[in-house]
Amino acid sequence: MESKLSLSEFRTRLQNNTEIGSLKSTLGQVRVFPISGVAKPFYGLFDDKSFQLTINSISSSTPYIIKGKYKNINSTLKVDYSVELNNKFQLLWVKYSPIILILAINIFFLFFARGLRRASTIVNLFLLFMAFYSKWKVEKNRKKLEQKFISIFEII
Repeated sequence: MESKLSLSEFRTRLQNNTEIGSLKSTLGQVRVFPISGVAKPFYGLFDDKSFQLTINSISSSTPYIIKGKYKNINSTLKVDYSVELNNKFQLLWVKYSPIILILAINIFFLFFARGLRRASTIVNLFLLFMAFYSKWKVEKNRKKLEQKFISIFEII
């Protein structure tokens, strides 16, 4: 992909829009020690050739990061990036935890609460709703992160 910005403008926007910090110093999806002050849209690390960014928000965090490299080729800035999960455990957790939870609740109702048939139906419907909602929310946050990156760094 290409950016409309020059190399120096791209680095300046990286500095102005990124709160510096390691993506490994997070606790779950919320940073342990957020720096107060002017809120910058991204959180992560970058250098003269590469970057690793995620959204800078405590309330609406995402497990996705944008990893990429940039370089100046024939006076055009080439930006190669990908949106990835921060670690593989998060992918397994998002995919399989709702299924395991639904199975565990159904086994509980099957063996220990036989008279609560109506309650098990309500709990199952609620868990299914939460499973679909959580997957939708994670995908929405991924798209939001990528759109914010594209708009700030003018990627075409």
